[in-house]
Amino acid sequence: MRIETYIPGLSKNTVEIVKHAEALGYDALVSGELNNEPFLPVLLGLEHSKKMIVRTGLAIAFPRSPMTVANMGWDLQSFGDGRFQLGLGTQVKGHNERRFSVPWSPPAPRMREYILAIKAIWNTWKTGEKLDFQGEHYTHTLMTPMFTPPPMDFSAPPIYVSGLGPGMARIAGEVADGLLLHPMCSPKYINDIILPAVSEGAKKSGRDPKECELLWGGFIATGETEEDLKTAKRNVAARISFYASTRTYRPALEFHGWEDINAALHKLSVEGKWEEMFSLVTDEMVETLGFCGTGEEVAHALKDDLGPICTAAMWNEVEHLGSDHSKDDHVANLIQIAKG
Repeated sequence: MRIETYIPGLSKNTVEIVKHAEALGYDALVSGELNNEPFLPVLLGLEHSKKMIVRTGLAIAFPRSPMTVANMGWDLQSFGDGRFQLGLGTQVKGHNERRFSVPWSPPAPRMREYILAIKAIWNTWKTGEKLDFQGEHYTHTLMTPMFTPPPMDFSAPPIYVSGLGPGMARIAGEVADGLLLHPMCSPKYINDIILPAVSEGAKKSGRDPKECELLWGGFIATGETEEDLKTAKRNVAARISFYASTRTYRPALEFHGWEDINAALHKLSVEGKWEEMFSLVTDEMVETLGFCGTGEEVAHALKDDLGPICTAAMWNEVEHLGSDHSKDDHVANLIQIAKG
């Protein structure tokens, strides 16, 4: 199993972070999209590492044209000697309409078309075949020599899609190279809900479900003392309260019998009562959705519980960004344990 970690948004420390992460033994760097542009750190990640995979995890799809994303993906894959992966997500309706000012439609079928559009563009650049993609949301039928990128020696980048529910899992199984599991996906939810949906999608396109990788990026709380672990679990509870207040994520809560928590948290979030939100998330919820314990306990749990079902796991909580490297050997050892 690969062990991955996030690379923060572009900063003057980005190059140091990249080199340090690779020295510790991480297999991949993942650049997310919050208050930053996700593709810029990827470029430096590829330039200043030798072996690590570098992925957007995730870039929000619908505000970007498939053609624009295809161009960036092609350039990064060529520049990085085949180590780039494209991770895409949909975001929720409110952010698409009110933050990005793009129209909303059912996200799973639209994401399916989005991925197929990018693959059609890359196929044209790779083979020279005429570009003729015509869908409900996207149409790409013009490609001239002037706008065709230089040939690339590597395969087109793999495409990963982020998802929480069975709908997006089916899309991943059908047309994507992998599924970026939402943090609210517990191991039991993955086994009972996600894996059957991926298999269903794979069957639709006549491929092996194992061709769709599962990449876990959930919650981890570590502490070498009881007090440190308690603090770490409360920090995770704060993060869970944010996700669990979003009505879109209600199905994952219902799966565990926590549907009432969703309505209560949403009401408190609207009222801005953040501290009260944290208190509603119990230790049971933290321990069910994530992995808790000492560093070694978590490393073994990741290997034993996730290794059989996931290709990679995100361990962002292993601190590697500070100037104090005194714990580097310990961190590197934990990463090797988790890899199995």
